[in-house]
Amino acid sequence: MEREQLSAWIKAYAQALGFELVGIAPAVRPPHADKLLWWLQQGYAGEMEYMERTAEQRIEPQLLLPGAKSAVVVGLNYTPSQLPETDYRIARYALGEDYHTVIRSKLETLLSAIRALLTECEGRVCVDSAPVLERDLAWLAGLGWYGKNTCLINTHRGSYFFIGVLLLTVELEYDHPAFGGCGRCRKCIDACPTGAIREPYVLDASRCISYLTIEQKGAIPGELREPMGEWLFGCDLCQEVCPFNQPRPHQPLRATPTNEPRLQPRSLPRLEEILMMNEEEFRRRFQGSPIRRAKWRGLVRNALIVAGNRGDPRYLPLIERFLNHPDPLLREHADWAHKQLQNSAINSAQAPRQAVSYG
Repeated sequence: MEREQLSAWIKAYAQALGFELVGIAPAVRPPHADKLLWWLQQGYAGEMEYMERTAEQRIEPQLLLPGAKSAVVVGLNYTPSQLPETDYRIARYALGEDYHTVIRSKLETLLSAIRALLTECEGRVCVDSAPVLERDLAWLAGLGWYGKNTCLINTHRGSYFFIGVLLLTVELEYDHPAFGGCGRCRKCIDACPTGAIREPYVLDASRCISYLTIEQKGAIPGELREPMGEWLFGCDLCQEVCPFNQPRPHQPLRATPTNEPRLQPRSLPRLEEILMMNEEEFRRRFQGSPIRRAKWRGLVRNALIVAGNRGDPRYLPLIERFLNHPDPLLREHADWAHKQLQNSAINSAQAPRQAVSYG
C-alpha cells in the first residue's frame, strides 16, 4: 500500500473509532522544544518535577519509540451537552470517565489494526501521561494552533478536545501545520483570577487553578485561595471566554456536544457530601473518574476552600470537623475557611439595611 493510501486508511479508521480530528506529523524534535526547556528553567512547572525529569524524552520521540518516523495525532471532543447542577465547579474534561482509559483503548485498537496490515510496524500509544509534547505534534499535524492561554485551538471546533498520539515506525504522508491565531484578543488573560497567564503564550502552572487543585500536594498559597472561587477540580475559565469556544449561527461544528458515551457527565455529590466522605467512600464514588487524581486529601482541601469562598454558614459544622483533624494540611485549610465564613457573617451583619418605603 502506498504512503498516501495508507495514511488515508489510518485517518478513516481513526475517525470510525470516534476521533473527530486526525492528522499525521513527522516524529521529529518538536519546534517548541527549546521553549519547554526555558519554561522549566523559569520554575513555571511548580511541583511537577516529573516534567523536568522527562524533558529529554518529551523533545525526542526516538527515546520513546526507537525508529519512530510518524506520529498519528488525534483529537477527541469532550464538550458535555449540558453542565451538571452542583454547588461547586469542575472542569468539563473531568465530568465523565477518565479520558486516559477512553483514548488509550481507541488508539490500541487502531495500532492493532495497523499491525495486522503491516506486521513489521512498531508503535507506541501516548495519552497525556506519556512524556511527549503532544500539543506540538498536534500543531504539526494540523489539529490546531496555540492560543494565548497555551491551549491548542482548532478554528472550527474550539479547544474542548483531548489529544492522543500514536508513534509509528513507518513513513506516512504528513499534514501541514495548523494556521490561525488570537489576534489582539486577550480575554483569557483578563479572565484568569490568579494571573497564571504571565504574558501571551506563557502559563505559570504554579498559579493556575487546574494545577493548584490537582497537582499541588501541599498547602495552597493563601493569596490564591480566594481567587480560586468555587473551582473544586480543574478550571475552564480561560476556555469559557475564548471566542473560538462560543457557538456560531449556521456553523454547528464549534463546541458541539461529544458523542462518546464514556465522556458523558456522571452524577456528582454535593459539597457537603464531599466534606463528609472518608477515603474509602471517596475511592468508591470517584472510581474511574479523573477526579481520583486529586486523592481524598487534596479534594477535601479543595472543598474546604470552596466552602469558605461560598460564604454559606450551613458549611460551618462541616468545616469545624476538620479544625482538630490529625492532618495539619486539612487543619490549616479548615481554619482559613472558618475565618472566611466568620468574616462573611460579620460583613452581612454590618451591611446597611435597605430603607422601606410605605408611601
